[in-house]
Amino acid sequence: MDLRLQGKRAIVTGASKGIGLAVARGLAAEGVDVVIAARTAEPLRAAAEGLARDTGRRVLAVPTDTGDDEQVKQLVARTVAELGGVDILVNSAATPWSAGASTDLQATTDDIVRREVEIKVLGYLRTARAVAPHFLAQGWGRIINISGLGARQANSIGQTIRNVSVSALTKNLADELGPHGVNVTVVHPGLTRTERLTDRLTAQAAESGTEIAELERRLVKNSLHRVIDASEVADVVTFLASPRSVAITGDAVAAGGGVPGPVFY
Repeated sequence: MDLRLQGKRAIVTGASKGIGLAVARGLAAEGVDVVIAARTAEPLRAAAEGLARDTGRRVLAVPTDTGDDEQVKQLVARTVAELGGVDILVNSAATPWSAGASTDLQATTDDIVRREVEIKVLGYLRTARAVAPHFLAQGWGRIINISGLGARQANSIGQTIRNVSVSALTKNLADELGPHGVNVTVVHPGLTRTERLTDRLTAQAAESGTEIAELERRLVKNSLHRVIDASEVADVVTFLASPRSVAITGDAVAAGGGVPGPVFY
């Protein structure tokens, strides 16, 4: 299937590693020129160089803290200046939800919740607000917000609040922007094989003598009984970023290999 993405221009946040980097790679492989953003400059630069070399597309690294509205505005302005416009926004910037914090009520301080919301909710709002005028002017655009299956599970107050909030933001944006040719969706990954998970399991394997594949098997609770790779989440996002996805907006797409038991409709 031709996704009709050739020549489109995208911004992907949180793209120095993990799902964000996988998404940037997936888009570039389909002919998209990509601006990747993250807070740390050196890993971001290395990621951009690798993507450009592997895909032959134009890939720009723009260090950005999405917690800072002025930096977000500069990110979008530079994208438009360098690429001539912007067509796609993928929001993937977030701190790992666990971040070493306790999840019970008494340990869930205001600051913990503020930290969770600042980047993954307000950060997503800032980037959407910055690209929206460009999408509206051209009558086409795609916004894909990476959230998580924590939106459907009460594992942590902070995690659930931030992921449900991303879904609420997505639906509001979809209803407002839809009549102008802009589709907005949210993708909920589950346990995903990223550099962070691989590093963690590699350390555990070295300590315990257990193979990484066996450690993964013990973690998996999805319907497929295997860990979903970041590239497989990226495949879903790449489709949603394409003109082919026009029938989908305002909805959540789970990309965690299936949740056994509950019926979501």
